[in-house]
Amino acid sequence: MTIALWHRACAGFSARLTRNWAPHAMRNKAKAPLVSFSFDDFPRSAAREGAQILDRFGLKGTYFVSGARAGRHIEGLDHFTENDLVGLAKSGHEIGCHTFSHIRVSKASQSEIEKDLARNQEFIRRVLGDYATTSFAYPYGDVSIATKTILGRHFPVCRGIDGGVNRGRIDFRQLKAVVLGRSLDRSRIARTLDAAQTSNGWVIFYTHDISEEPSEYGCRAAELAATVQDVVDRGVEILPVRSAAERVCCS
Repeated sequence: MTIALWHRACAGFSARLTRNWAPHAMRNKAKAPLVSFSFDDFPRSAAREGAQILDRFGLKGTYFVSGARAGRHIEGLDHFTENDLVGLAKSGHEIGCHTFSHIRVSKASQSEIEKDLARNQEFIRRVLGDYATTSFAYPYGDVSIATKTILGRHFPVCRGIDGGVNRGRIDFRQLKAVVLGRSLDRSRIARTLDAAQTSNGWVIFYTHDISEEPSEYGCRAAELAATVQDVVDRGVEILPVRSAAERVCCS
């Protein structure tokens, strides 16, 4: 086995081990299926076009913010401004944490993670006042057993990027999520929603920018709108991550 294959095998084993390590998992208490829409980083188009689509349906989403990206042009995308953040919060959208510097938490020490989280909270409080974030999304979906423990002490809800429906016993330190990407498989979306409806499960969709020519991690506006419409047509309730989590654990 080559060194590259060995590292790949080790990484795969570590990811599976982390996914299966869920001593704090809780039984799903939801009495009906739930869906959440979330945006990572987040590019300015998510704050504008994304929010407009949700608003059209009278819905609220969750925006995972990395404070260091405010007002910056990164990887070809304009990111949110402080005014965008204020507008989203005032409109009732949830603001979640995505670290300040968008760090790979599994590569950082506990001290580095703690300091970066504190910087992000300071940024959010400076912009929004006394706003407490309760939801977290791992940048790059990067997570380990150690970081699940660290982040779980700060946030009752932590979302990853491993696909699937949150059902049965749910790991709130690494919630599953379904990407809405540039190449959207509508049949996969339908199967996911079918599974949620048959199990009273919770689907968390996530994406980044919203445009006609999205990035590798973004979604076209028409596809986001069509997905929202699919969920609405099924009669499935759509809630921000924080609100849906309360239903799942406390219903």
